[in-house]
Amino acid sequence: MAILLAGDIGGTKTILRLVKAEKTETTHKFPTLITLYEQTYSSKEFPDLVPIVCRLLEAATEQLGERPIVEKACFGIAGPVTNNTAKLTNLSWSLEGDRIERELSIAKVSLINDFAAIGYGVLGLSEQDLYALQAVESDRNAPIAILGAGTGLGEGFLIPLSDGSYRVFSSEGGHVDFAPHSTLEFQLLNYILEKNNLERVSVERIVSGQGIISIYQFLWDRDSSQSSPAFAKIYQTWLQELGKEEKTVDLAAEISKAAIAQSDRLCQQTMRLFVEAYGAEAGNLALKLLPYGGLYIAGGISAKILSLLQQEDFMKAFKAKGRVSPILNKIPVYVVLNPKVGLIGAAFRAAQI
Repeated sequence: MAILLAGDIGGTKTILRLVKAEKTETTHKFPTLITLYEQTYSSKEFPDLVPIVCRLLEAATEQLGERPIVEKACFGIAGPVTNNTAKLTNLSWSLEGDRIERELSIAKVSLINDFAAIGYGVLGLSEQDLYALQAVESDRNAPIAILGAGTGLGEGFLIPLSDGSYRVFSSEGGHVDFAPHSTLEFQLLNYILEKNNLERVSVERIVSGQGIISIYQFLWDRDSSQSSPAFAKIYQTWLQELGKEEKTVDLAAEISKAAIAQSDRLCQQTMRLFVEAYGAEAGNLALKLLPYGGLYIAGGISAKILSLLQQEDFMKAFKAKGRVSPILNKIPVYVVLNPKVGLIGAAFRAAQI
């Protein structure tokens, strides 16, 4: 039995989990992970990750009755990771695995990209953690694809190895060019180019939380009469709070909620465009990788808009690939419902070290 420390490290919050890992008969099989203690912290209240871990261990000692001795740790980082070092995108932290090892007396610390952590995490999900948009048999010898919209758009993939395990790769696929498929999407593309004085528009500018807002602004500027008076008030409040530290409106969340409730036509149009672009990019990734092992849709948005993804727009856009469309009928497509899939993946990676 080993005690592992897993972390999901973001600019806003840091989630840490102590787990007990039970060994399995084979090295590649996902270990049994039992959560011992978990806590969430505000990242900005700490100068570094080390003090947060110390706080966690103190609290865990009180609850468990003895101080846990962590053998290995893995942290999923919201930002690029190079040579086991990382600088967070939205936080002034500079993390080095070897420094954290020394300061916390942990034998091995691994820093990985947060989407790579999700890649490891999908290997440990149960049926209850997933919703199948296309339930077809998976091929264990084929690649697995992952993508997920949240603050940005993450993409990655897993390659099966000869011993039955997988190697996980993150990518920057979310920054490929946005490819419009309709007159309305071409207009959206030109709108974002002109509004932001850009030379190109990436998929991430459309398929992300900020993308939802951009689509809504585009539709509002075309015909604001489509908005309900109640939602128009929400939008005006959001505009008034631009640039302020204290905000009362999460516009992307409000748009998706109104679309699901069918209470605002403009929000419904926004989310339809968003879902179609999301499905089209999922199909692009599927064509590049042929992930007959499964395509997993993760990120902070997908589970919250599951009812919209269940409608035909997503899968219709996913399969709209001309003469090669039939290939996509053979790829399992899942929505990840477990919001802590990255923590699961970090724990799994720690067990592998």
